[in-house]
Amino acid sequence: MKRFGIDIDGTVTSPESLLPHINDHFQLNLTLQDITQYELTKVLDISPQTFRKWFKEAEPLIYKESPLAPGAKTILDQWKEKHELYFISARRTDLIDITKKWFDAQDLMYHHIELIGSHDKISTAKKHAVDIFFEDKHDNAVAISEELSIPVLLFNTPYNQKPIPDGVIRVNDWKEADSWVQNWLQQQR
Repeated sequence: MKRFGIDIDGTVTSPESLLPHINDHFQLNLTLQDITQYELTKVLDISPQTFRKWFKEAEPLIYKESPLAPGAKTILDQWKEKHELYFISARRTDLIDITKKWFDAQDLMYHHIELIGSHDKISTAKKHAVDIFFEDKHDNAVAISEELSIPVLLFNTPYNQKPIPDGVIRVNDWKEADSWVQNWLQQQR
């Protein structure tokens, strides 16, 4: 049995989850292809203060309404019996109830959910001794892989296109992630 460290937003949830909320509030018409950087204020031409204020207010609704990434439930349901699923997210810790309600509403099982309130997931992944990590944020994926010497599957999006080191594996969807994981598990035996 392996312990999987799994990011939530943009990985388990669709990377497009924020867009309807951003487009509505800021009267924009963006698609995921327009989001070429993780730091949204650079893409949106909105001051960091304005965006932060809006996001803090909008976060609970965004998380409540976030759609699942295509294929995520099918694959996570297959893994839940054979592996430990540890969800590690940069969400603020006070959003734990909304997060758990979302998991329940999606009928997604978890062994552990930890909201750390920052993007530095290395110490949490290390504390829980995860064997592999699933992420959408480029610098997180690289840092986790290099610091913990574990494979990190990076879900391919327009905002994470920088080059990746050997320990980071770019996947396009959950089916590809599962295929890579199955091969990796065979090699672990």
